[in-house]
Amino acid sequence: MAQAKINAKANEGRFCRSSSMADRSSRLLESLDQLELRVEALREAATAVEQEKEILLEMIHSIQNSQDMRQISDGEREELNLTANRLMGRTLTVEVSVETIRNPQQQESLKHATRIIDEVVNKFLDDLGNAKSHLMSLCSACSSEVPHGPVDQKFQSIVIGCALEDQKKIKRRLETLLRNIENSDKAIKLLEHSKGAGSKTLQQNAESRFN
Repeated sequence: MAQAKINAKANEGRFCRSSSMADRSSRLLESLDQLELRVEALREAATAVEQEKEILLEMIHSIQNSQDMRQISDGEREELNLTANRLMGRTLTVEVSVETIRNPQQQESLKHATRIIDEVVNKFLDDLGNAKSHLMSLCSACSSEVPHGPVDQKFQSIVIGCALEDQKKIKRRLETLLRNIENSDKAIKLLEHSKGAGSKTLQQNAESRFN
């Protein structure tokens, strides 16, 4: 009888310890789950800051190269450029880096995709029109929506092999490059138009002198 009581007490102790360990493990797991949510929120916030930095630099650069900047006095242009350079410098002081975890295959896919984009960029000066068309087909390859133009199927398969975060960055880079080309085209057309209008005015003035 006494032995039975001793055994019962020992079993009760083991049950209490087991129950306590399970509760503790459950609490720890719950804490880690909450921390995981905060870690992902931190990465998303840091990525948003990275994107905002890119957008700000692009906007500052766009203003510096805008047609409006060409149509003001030299003194005003110099003053505005000083302000723009100051803002660009302050923007560049913000350093945010979100590292993407990749397996070897994803790393190789990213290198391949980056190399293709760099090759197109290097052709800008030689053939801007063809480079723009190529970039549009690359950008369509990154879109989840129905594309409006041709799609580079080979590039699409390469991008699919990249990590999800890299896929977003590749698409963002292509969109930025296309916007820069569009802005360059507009600036060139406006410049040609202003030159044409100026030449026409000079011709009219010259003709009026002879009449």
